[in-house]
Amino acid sequence: MSYKAIFSYAWDIAEMGVSAAIEAFDDLGLDTVTLAGTYHAGKFMRPHGRTGKVYFPEDGTAYFRTDPSHYGQIKPLPNSLLSQHDILSELLDDGRKSVNVWLVLLHNTALGMAHPDSVVRNAFGDPYYYNLCPSAPAARAYARGLASDVTQNYPVSGLSLEAPGFTPYAHGYHHEFALMRFNPWLENMLGLCFCDHCVAGAKERDIDAARLKSQVAAEIDAYLESDIDLPDDMAEAFWRADIVADGDLRRYLDFRNDVVTLLVAEIRQDVRKDATIAVIPSVARPTGGAWYEGSDLKALGRETGLIEACFYEPSATRVKADLWDIRRRVGPDVKLRGILRPAFPDLSSKDEFLAAINALREGGVDELGFYNFGHLRRANLAWIGAALKGSA
Repeated sequence: MSYKAIFSYAWDIAEMGVSAAIEAFDDLGLDTVTLAGTYHAGKFMRPHGRTGKVYFPEDGTAYFRTDPSHYGQIKPLPNSLLSQHDILSELLDDGRKSVNVWLVLLHNTALGMAHPDSVVRNAFGDPYYYNLCPSAPAARAYARGLASDVTQNYPVSGLSLEAPGFTPYAHGYHHEFALMRFNPWLENMLGLCFCDHCVAGAKERDIDAARLKSQVAAEIDAYLESDIDLPDDMAEAFWRADIVADGDLRRYLDFRNDVVTLLVAEIRQDVRKDATIAVIPSVARPTGGAWYEGSDLKALGRETGLIEACFYEPSATRVKADLWDIRRRVGPDVKLRGILRPAFPDLSSKDEFLAAINALREGGVDELGFYNFGHLRRANLAWIGAALKGSA
């Protein structure tokens, strides 16, 4: 089967019923369900929800029945829905759709709170509980365990791996607050992890991470003590200049890329060989900014053969430009999938959405995912049907 997928949450499918959900997906021309196997907290508007319109998912839980033998110190938290439904198993038993599992790997506040020795820490030592650090052995074992567990115990077609790396400072926690305006320089400096695991790993690469940590802390401190408010364009230029000027900073960023690439390579080795592994590499827009999170697009594509990029842009022109850039970075041999949101704040008209689909197809991307069944209004879901019917 091809990959024309709808990203979905277990709670939305449970409410609707698997059979009815499959019929709705059929009507849209979809052949795959990409189900969240692990997910974080949120406050979600559900336009066509039957039992309520606003939903708060349980933080950092797993939506499949996990096998403890796959895990070490950090173990997944089961979602309470599993006491009534194993939606993943029900979708597979139905058999009418290919089932792909979407794993949010290291962006997990609940597990970070429970395992503070394995979370990202900034230059001041402050813990970022929302991000298990990919350098931490226990966090790596947890991520590998999730992937091997779900593919060995469920006959899923593959995995989409999200958040395998370093979550940026600005993408993380509930009710973030500061009485000052942020900028790219400050956010990037604050987002660098200097936990003991990262510092030790960098030292093995002959990077003076201890010196870099002290320098970053001093520079952030000096900025916070000043009355300067950096405009975004200047802050971005200062950040790029720092990377060029400081060899340790540049090598530290390269080290982060190697940490994440190796983790994904280990997952690929652990997982059933007939299961596809796609990497959703970044929360950055455009996707080329993935390097800051430790996502080296070319290296990840080399390890898995498949990059699943979020084309979360407001126009088909920008989607086309992002695709051009991603393709030149990964090279011709890596397969690309595209994820689109057919709604505000991205492609907010049907014509623009269809134009974006055409741009991806013309650029050689024929495997598509759509985010997200429970979030989209029925009118927007209908756009998917208009794009896919007759395209198989």
